[in-house]
Amino acid sequence: MGNGDIRVRGLAARAGGWSARHRWAAVGIWVLFVVLAMGLGSAAGRVDVKDSDQLKGETHTAARIIEDAGIDEPASENVLIQAKGGDLKATDAEFRAAVDAVVRAVEGTGRVTEVASPYDTKTISKDGRSALVQFDMRGESDTAGERVEPVLKAVEGVQRDHEALRIEEIGGASMMKTFDDAFGDDFKKAEYSAVPVAFGILLIAFGALVAALLPVVLAITAIMATMGLMGVVSHVMPMSDTANSVMLLVGLAVGVDYCLFYLRREREEREAGRDAQTALRIAAATSGRAIVVSGVTVCVAMAGMLFTGLAEFEAMGLASLMVVAVAMVGSVTVLPALLSLLGERVEKGRIPFLRRRRKSGGSQDSRFWTAVLRRVLARPVIAVAVATGALLAITAPALGMKTQQLTLDQEFGDSLPIVQTYNRLNEAFPGGSEPAEVVVKADDINAPEVKSALADFRDRAISSGASRGPVEIKLHDAQNMAFVYVPLVGGSDLDKAGASLDKLRDEVRPATLGKVDGVEAPITGQVAGSKDFNDQLAGAVVPVFAFVVVFAFALMLLSFRSLTIAITSIVLNLLSVGAAYGILVAVFQHGWGASLVGAEGVGAIITWLPLFLFVILFGLSMDYHVFVVSRIREARLRGLATKDAIRHGVVTTAGVVTSAAVIMVAVFAIFGTLSMQSMKQMGVGLAAAVLIDATIIRGVLLPAVMALLGERNWYLPKWLHRLPDLTHDETPQAVAGAAARDDEGEPVKV
Repeated sequence: MGNGDIRVRGLAARAGGWSARHRWAAVGIWVLFVVLAMGLGSAAGRVDVKDSDQLKGETHTAARIIEDAGIDEPASENVLIQAKGGDLKATDAEFRAAVDAVVRAVEGTGRVTEVASPYDTKTISKDGRSALVQFDMRGESDTAGERVEPVLKAVEGVQRDHEALRIEEIGGASMMKTFDDAFGDDFKKAEYSAVPVAFGILLIAFGALVAALLPVVLAITAIMATMGLMGVVSHVMPMSDTANSVMLLVGLAVGVDYCLFYLRREREEREAGRDAQTALRIAAATSGRAIVVSGVTVCVAMAGMLFTGLAEFEAMGLASLMVVAVAMVGSVTVLPALLSLLGERVEKGRIPFLRRRRKSGGSQDSRFWTAVLRRVLARPVIAVAVATGALLAITAPALGMKTQQLTLDQEFGDSLPIVQTYNRLNEAFPGGSEPAEVVVKADDINAPEVKSALADFRDRAISSGASRGPVEIKLHDAQNMAFVYVPLVGGSDLDKAGASLDKLRDEVRPATLGKVDGVEAPITGQVAGSKDFNDQLAGAVVPVFAFVVVFAFALMLLSFRSLTIAITSIVLNLLSVGAAYGILVAVFQHGWGASLVGAEGVGAIITWLPLFLFVILFGLSMDYHVFVVSRIREARLRGLATKDAIRHGVVTTAGVVTSAAVIMVAVFAIFGTLSMQSMKQMGVGLAAAVLIDATIIRGVLLPAVMALLGERNWYLPKWLHRLPDLTHDETPQAVAGAAARDDEGEPVKV
């Protein structure tokens, strides 16, 4: 068949060809889409995840009952009054004077209500050296942190007058303010610094200002459009600030990567002597197709989060899925149009001290990877054994992974005074800072049998050993509800506090409130929320893993029509994720090298991270895998032997994969510098995994495994030949031969 008879097939090739011919229309449609998406999102507003939607189980039931009743629980505050040393006790006159001074001071601010003395509430520690003044902030609890400063200053004033005592405030409002002051801008700074970091690396990679700007512009416009779409979609599935931040992170990573893949291929073909339009069509048919396959695979991986049943995860999954889809569409539509418009001007703004990249027959060979590949392909068995052994050794610590919701001191360390106050309060009043909350709903909350059951519950909570008291009961007569606050034995030790919670749920409640008809009594609170979250997450692991792996396998099978490539891609991705888990456990749980990232003494991995990392990494790893394997397959279709095709595919993609990986590692590493350990763990895990994936996996293990398999790489059993053919094979020669024909086969002028 002659080149003139070859039709260019495939969605990406068609989209790229149309965009190149109708460039102003393609750019205009993209700009209109971004503006419309932002406008619709702004008009619709964003609906955020409600407390009652966060979790299933008792935590969900309790939040729903509170919301239905229209009760806005105030932000509660405590003032810890504690003897610094000596024999001073709560019964002494000096101590009593300090308590009275605190009560007068906080009441005098006019910002508080329900002020209670420890001598009335019996909130005096067992050793008699500590006491709690308790009160609620006026107004909505969500904004209490903005109004608490006068109260904090009033307490500080009392502290100055009583040096023998430690007088410190802690509670929902004061913690909110402290963390907002210390870390409020932390995450935003990381988000804002990610863009200039990515641009700086692209500038070095391309050596030209315009070429470096294109990927950043595409990623930012994709993110802007997705932000608008999130507002519209949130009316069906609520969103959150966390989902927004994850969307930005993923959008920047894939948006830049996809554009980088496309742009590099177009430049490579031009340097090989193709005219600008032919080079663009080749990039559309090859890199464009790889982008579509990769994008769909990443979307499928992100969709795995929708199976968790956790509102926050579902929001993150949907937001990430949308930004990947938008970036993918932008890469195969507006990018070809922009490249067609710019032509040679894409090289404008060349940086003088960055010498022009060497031409090598149109492909950008990497000396380093050429040398590595020579050794890997000469001894593939040794390469597989060494690389696999290294990855398994890195993965090994993950076998002892301990996951939990991080306590305050684990999350923030002891750098903030309020964390030390938190620890002191928990030592004096175990569980007092985060009590279990029993939400009691009855037909008549003042009925004798209900009052008797409440009193019985309070007594049994202490006699069972679940709490040392005091157990506080707040009645809401108008709503026929009561809130029972139970400090849990175990305090900040979540394992012990969880055992105390189980006693309340499984023993105390059935024997008391459970015996009264028409009474609902779900138990919520910090410890209960953590336990319900863990239980739900544990139940989601298998379906999420199965969904992501099965669908990724199916997509790879259909896209490459090779059973071998589909299997190896899944195995290699799992090795990459396992290595990331191992590094996380080694650093954050065992403390190996923890001082290098400021993670001393954490001792655990935050509960949500392993599943989150699996989904994100499985998706992002496919970027490199699809791009490299597509190039290998393309070379094989041109007639190269498998080993030569592997060498060509890996070496010619090494530059772009390295650039993409450096950008991802740099962006993720920024999040590894944040003060919050959960964000630090996410950043380190993602950065380490991408680095391993782009080096050991794609540079050593993939070519070594493919070299060992030889022609079996392209094996597809006969019974699978009936599967849909999504390969759309396009080699540069085929595309060049068809370059003068449109999608209907008619000659065109470009």
